[in-house]
Amino acid sequence: MTPKDVLEFAKEKGVKVVDIRFLDYPGVWQHFSVPISELDEGSFEDGYGFDGSSIRGWQPINASDMLVIPDPSTAQIDPFFEEPTLVLIGDIVDPVTREPYSRDPRNIAKKAEAYLKSTGIGDIAYFGPEAEFFIFDDVRYENQPNGCFYQVDSIEGIWNSGRDECPNLAYKPRHKEGYFPVPPTDKFQDMRTEMLLTLESLGIDVECQHHEVATAGQAEIDMRFKPLLQMGDQLMWFKYVLKNVAYKYGRTVTFMPKPIFGDNGTGMHTHISIWKDGEPVFAGDKYAGLSETALYAIGGILKHCRALCAFTNPSTNSYKRLVPGYEAPVNLAYSSRNRSAAVRIPMYSASPKAKRIEFRTPDPSCNGYLAFSAMLMAVLDGIENKIDPGEPLDKNIYDLPPEELANIPSAPGSLEEAINALKEDHEFLLKGDVFTQDAIDMWIEYKTENEINPVKLRPHPYEFFLYYDI
Repeated sequence: MTPKDVLEFAKEKGVKVVDIRFLDYPGVWQHFSVPISELDEGSFEDGYGFDGSSIRGWQPINASDMLVIPDPSTAQIDPFFEEPTLVLIGDIVDPVTREPYSRDPRNIAKKAEAYLKSTGIGDIAYFGPEAEFFIFDDVRYENQPNGCFYQVDSIEGIWNSGRDECPNLAYKPRHKEGYFPVPPTDKFQDMRTEMLLTLESLGIDVECQHHEVATAGQAEIDMRFKPLLQMGDQLMWFKYVLKNVAYKYGRTVTFMPKPIFGDNGTGMHTHISIWKDGEPVFAGDKYAGLSETALYAIGGILKHCRALCAFTNPSTNSYKRLVPGYEAPVNLAYSSRNRSAAVRIPMYSASPKAKRIEFRTPDPSCNGYLAFSAMLMAVLDGIENKIDPGEPLDKNIYDLPPEELANIPSAPGSLEEAINALKEDHEFLLKGDVFTQDAIDMWIEYKTENEINPVKLRPHPYEFFLYYDI
């Protein structure tokens, strides 16, 4: 849409309010609203002012003024607000220089797409994230100097098989047995369908929805692949829609990677492909029907995976999922079918158009714009430098002898390890000024000071079980 188109669209829909949205550095949507009378064609150039010092990971107090410029192509009608409300996603600029803000994730995504075109390798990078999530009935947590706790609950939780529910009707998925059961074991079919249909009403193509492996309402809804920036926008809508539909049902959705001990965590396997002049760059006659370019792309991901995890698995909780010896994709190898490898080549279709690589390590706690951009930069670095990914790992990882397993590198074991890897390996992100040094430094500082250190400083409840009587 053009600005004029947006104004006509708003009039047609009887819009009374305009909601301007952007996201903070960690990746959570922020918003403010103005009456429709405050939106005209000039608004798409002049923007709206706000306090950048109040946004996580952004400006200091002495340089707080920022502008958000609405992107007319993002216009949507909010599906939840009572009054007709037009939603516009905005880009952040400096009010003095009018330059795009280096820490605006959407700006980084735009620069990543531009850099792809500048390399001549391709003109479109498609991303298809499979974002898993949990649906809970009750969530409580508290952190005090003298105590802390968390507790989550779900009508589906197998731990409730003996609870007096007046009556308890059973049908609760056992641990690791929640993949694809029909109702009444699957309690959330109608809710997930409403989520799916709401996404489709926003123009977001959905491929399927289903229950996932874990007990207690783990689920997945898959969006059809889209170009990087568009998928970054869609992932924000995805999280917003799922949370609000669940809230309407009196339930809550979380994208936290590991909210339950002893069952599957939540991942975001991400499919990546590059196209040029309408043709798939990753299709060829090499291993699993890939091109040599695609193998180099895999080489780039494997080489930079430990640093990538600082963006693709950016929470301390992420590494409760990425534990060696389980099903988590921690092995820095690739395979056509082995799901314990960090990179898999899906074999569902022999069509060249379906050829893609699936990076299985990421989780949905990430900021999509930053994660997709970092993945693309690793892929391009692999292609530009012809990085050999080595031999595929087609053996069962659990049957490998220790001496062979020791030769397979692993993903980081903690957020601190990932951040340290990013400190040592980020030159590939700086190409084309996609990620600036300032943006990387702030990411490292924010994660260290606001997440890594606070978690390290606090006693863990399990430590009382282990050590209190020493």
